[in-house]
Amino acid sequence: MKQTRSFQAEAGRWGWSGPWVQALVLLITVFLFAGCGKPPTLVQKYILEYPPPTVATSPQLGEVVKVELFSVAQVYNSPAMIYQPGPFKSDAYNYHRWRVNPGNLVTDYLVRDLRNSRLFKAVLPYGSSGKSRFLLEGGVVEFQETDAADGWYATLSLNVTLLDLSRQELPERVVFQKNYRANELLTEKTPQGLAQGMSRAMQRLSGEIIGDIYRAAAQRAK
Repeated sequence: MKQTRSFQAEAGRWGWSGPWVQALVLLITVFLFAGCGKPPTLVQKYILEYPPPTVATSPQLGEVVKVELFSVAQVYNSPAMIYQPGPFKSDAYNYHRWRVNPGNLVTDYLVRDLRNSRLFKAVLPYGSSGKSRFLLEGGVVEFQETDAADGWYATLSLNVTLLDLSRQELPERVVFQKNYRANELLTEKTPQGLAQGMSRAMQRLSGEIIGDIYRAAAQRAK
């Protein structure tokens, strides 16, 4: 309304009058109210959702494992839901986001799954001041929907390094370093479908990582 009164005042100051000025003022008023009354666009946010992976029943290892926050390749280092429509192309779903950065998603669910396995004395999250013998570090290499000729896939690729902090020399600390990759076929090409597919991919890789950590840590503990 302030803008409309200001325009009317300026029009009178310059001697502009008549029906066309009134019509223009009315048009500006309608435009301003239409803009102010437009509801904001809602952004849908997604998380991973899956039951912890089933792991083989084994004796609990009396060691503590700490999980550092996973790094993320720059192209995926945001909450955007990325998809690859073709070779050398990258895009993102409008008004749809992951709840948090993929590095946080992967790290938090891996900590949850490690604890649920009950294979270790304790599992500490990043930022914890507690002491541990084993330290798990890693990175998110791929976290996207891949559109292929035979369908749409949730592609998750991780690299993981397990360190034994009881050893003094860095080369001796490395227990193992390994890459993991999963492609899960999507039932529908939607953000919801991507979240479901990425959940299955994370469940699969989490189970593989937990099994490898347990076997390697048990061997090193001997």
